[in-house]
Amino acid sequence: MLGSYMHGECIGVCSCIFKGRRKKFLSWFLLGKELRKSVILCVKFNYIITSTVSMEKSLDEKITVQFLKEVSIAKAIGLILFISAAAFLFLIWLLYFKEAAETTAGWVDQLPALNALLNSASTAFIIAGFVAIKKKKYITHMKLMLTAFVTSALFLISYLVYHNFVGHTPFPGEGWIRPVYFTILITHIILSAFVVPLVLTSYYFAFSGKFKTHRKVSRWTFPIWLYVSITGVVIFFVLNAYV
Repeated sequence: MLGSYMHGECIGVCSCIFKGRRKKFLSWFLLGKELRKSVILCVKFNYIITSTVSMEKSLDEKITVQFLKEVSIAKAIGLILFISAAAFLFLIWLLYFKEAAETTAGWVDQLPALNALLNSASTAFIIAGFVAIKKKKYITHMKLMLTAFVTSALFLISYLVYHNFVGHTPFPGEGWIRPVYFTILITHIILSAFVVPLVLTSYYFAFSGKFKTHRKVSRWTFPIWLYVSITGVVIFFVLNAYV
């Protein structure tokens, strides 16, 4: 079809030249030029649409979990909020209301360092996952973010075990470091309350094949999760320097 078009174009050019119809030739040539641009744009647009559809189907097959597709958004969000609220309230009770255990094993003192290590690992995996998605490496992104979730979950378990034995650790620092420390601590605690529901919601939308909604939620999940992970490490080092 394109060959026929180019053949006709050549015939038209020759005809205009021999007949001396310069104005008609110029108009026809400009029209042909615009038509060529339109054809190229249509081909490119069709390629982009086809590639996007193929990518969505490929991701749907490799990433999605069938039973999550069958769970409604309302039920999923409701369950996520319930779990998140219960976990946060339990953490507050453990830190500020539960009395510390009377006896403490020797290995408990090593848990803060482990917590910092796990938080650092989570930070590295979150950043690596962000880089991967920017490069459109979707499967690599999924694996890195799942690993970040595992390290964060291990941190939470270690954190709960430590505070079950030790309880709340007061900060003894004075001077300029005190308002700095509590600013970091308060923002860390507040935002950590949002991390669990945001992360779980992001995973739900990804594994249920709702990728557009997943991207929208992840725009909030990424910076908050990253901030909480980084400040967790900062809090450890500041406490370690003064306690």
